[in-house]
Formats: sequence, structure tokens, C-alpha cells
Amino acid sequence: MAKVHFIGAGQMAEAIIRASLAAGTVRAQDISLEDIDPDRIALLSDRYGLAQARQREHLPGEAALVVLGIRPQDDLASVAAHIQPYLSATTTVVSLIAGVTLRQLEAVLGAGTSIARVIPNTLTDTGFGYSGVVLNAQASAEQVEPFLNGFGKVLYLPERLIDIFTGFGVAGPNYIYYFIESFTDAGVLAGLSRAQASEVVLENLLGSVEMLRRSQKHPRQLLDINNSPAGVGIHGLYELNNSDFAAGLQRSVLAAVKRTRELGEAH
Repeated sequence: MAKVHFIGAGQMAEAIIRASLAAGTVRAQDISLEDIDPDRIALLSDRYGLAQARQREHLPGEAALVVLGIRPQDDLASVAAHIQPYLSATTTVVSLIAGVTLRQLEAVLGAGTSIARVIPNTLTDTGFGYSGVVLNAQASAEQVEPFLNGFGKVLYLPERLIDIFTGFGVAGPNYIYYFIESFTDAGVLAGLSRAQASEVVLENLLGSVEMLRRSQKHPRQLLDINNSPAGVGIHGLYELNNSDFAAGLQRSVLAAVKRTRELGEAH
């Protein structure tokens, strides 16, 4: 298994470490950390059984993967200067930094550096969800995919689509959670207890996804099957069609994509 060195030990780095250890794609002894907060390093080292004695001297040169988990507003140039002496032909830099392009990364790390720009999903603990990945010319899927598969699925994209993926895919659970909350409230409004409504909503959600996967039918086809003439379901759909549900969801995605691009332009 590859050794992985994390620069920045924030919430996303922790989520990736936790999921990767649970999936068995990275071993605790193969993970090293550095962060401006030594207490954060001590906390994660203790929590996940990492070799804390290795953390103080920071050994990115031993790692096949160096993961940049710093914030977009942090000083990327100084971080790059710190790790450049340790980079070799066998090292791949995995950037989790939102809005920082491959061109910007290559400018500070060197044009010959193997770089993967990764937009992680927020469902890391479940094994579901896609991380959007863009590789530069020096990087390959074989170098990063065993690691990336430890916290979800992998979707390789041209960089021009990465902002769209962020606003649509990475922000996607927000829309699902909001739908679940609203649908559950509807059940309570109609007379079910919240516990009953929550269970029904989750079963319907899981079952509907499985039905789509098994049948390979378009959602509209299943809607047609579920609704008899003048029946209960079609009356409910009629009211939903009269609402702003579909257009509101689409506007939400476009707003998230727009904000992603704005954050990128700030660099």
C-alpha cells in the first residue's frame, strides 16, 4: 500500500483518513500528517492510531502521495516551496484545494510534477458518491485510484467541467437532505408521527433508487407505471407540477456552480 502524507489536517483530511482506514485502502502506519496546529496532529494521531512519532519531522519524501488539504486562502506558494525538495518521479501531489487549477498548481510545484486535482465527495464514510478528478499529463489513474476508491467512487473529468461537478455532484447531498426533510414534514402535516414519516421516506428513497438501478428505466417510465388514471398518485403529481419544484432545484444547482466559479476566480 502507498504511503500518504497529508498537508493540512482539517475536517476533509480526517474524513478521508477515517474512510480509507475503514475500507482498508491505507494502513495507519502509512499515514503521516502536518498542520499548523500541533494539537490537531496529536488528536488525529491518537484517534486513528497513527504513528505520531513520525509526525514532527514531516516526511513527505517517503510518501507516494502528498495530499494538499489546505484552505484556498492559505499560502500555496510557501507550501509548494516546502514540499518541492521531497518530490520525485514516483510522487503524485493530490490537491483538494477548491478553485486552484492544474495550471496554478504546476506553476508553483513545477511543470514536471505529477498532479491530481480532486474534488472529494461529502459521503466519504458510506462508500457512495463520486469524487471529481482531473489529472495532468504526468499523472495516471493507476497512481491515485487505489487511494481515491477508499472514500467513494471516482469520476474523471476534463477540468472545464470540474466547477459544474462541484455545484451539482458535491453539493448534491444538500438537495437530497432538503428533499427528505420537506417530504418528511409533508407526512407529519398529513398526520403521521415524525418517526413514522421518516421511516417511510427513507424506505421510499432507497427503494426508488434500487428500482431505477434494477429496471434501467427512465424515471418518467416508472412515474407512468405508478400512476393510474384519476388515481391518488397523479393527483399528487399534478400539484407538484404546479409548484416551482423542478425549476427551483435547477436554479439551486446553477447558483452553486456560479459560486464555485466565483471562488476560483478569487485566485
